[in-house]
Amino acid sequence: MRAPSAVFEPVATHGRATLVARRISDAIGLGLLVDGERLPSEPQLAGALGVSIATVRDALTILRERELLRTQRGRGGGSFVQAPGEIAVAVLEARLLGTALVDLRDLCDHYGAVAGMAAKLAGERAADDDVGLLRGAIDELEAAGSLAARYRAAARCPVEVAAAAQSAQLTGAVIALQTEVGPLVGLAYRDDDGHREAVRRQRAIADAIADADGERARTTTEEHAGELYRRARDLHREMRSRR
Repeated sequence: MRAPSAVFEPVATHGRATLVARRISDAIGLGLLVDGERLPSEPQLAGALGVSIATVRDALTILRERELLRTQRGRGGGSFVQAPGEIAVAVLEARLLGTALVDLRDLCDHYGAVAGMAAKLAGERAADDDVGLLRGAIDELEAAGSLAARYRAAARCPVEVAAAAQSAQLTGAVIALQTEVGPLVGLAYRDDDGHREAVRRQRAIADAIADADGERARTTTEEHAGELYRRARDLHREMRSRR
């Protein structure tokens, strides 16, 4: 999977340690960096992110304090990901309930536009290997049983599409949007119907990219974003009615 390379694009100048920590923690939450994965060395991270080694060390300290990383000394040592095992449904429900429906719709519209453009470019640029990686991510989504596994596999699919578009900027934008949209629509994968529908739509996107039909890939992606919004909206209303 090549998508995590976008995690290590240069960051902005303000509050760099916090931004580096957020970039890595978002990638862990989305499953782009998996449990037990070893991060690049501190000098490698500093060079890739365009920050000092001191900033990297501060960021890694933040992540260790949040128990998202563990550090091992000596031969074979380094910083290793400690991904949370499960996703708390109550946390996702609270996040969704705390978001106004107009903001939810706006965010999903934004996500659909960005992910849709990435899919269009992937349809024009993707190689066979890119399609293979995307289909592998979809197979992982289909096989996922728990909400956590479904959530992370679903997040990986659009990132693989963006990587297939061969645009680091778009890949970074999709990752950033996933960290905002994911917690709001994640409950759509809790029931089997929502899970099956997500798999079906992701396969339709992959088929369009494999057929080099960028426009179909774009519209299918936008339709998928719309479906996620409708499911999240209906769940939002249902939870409100129970209060």
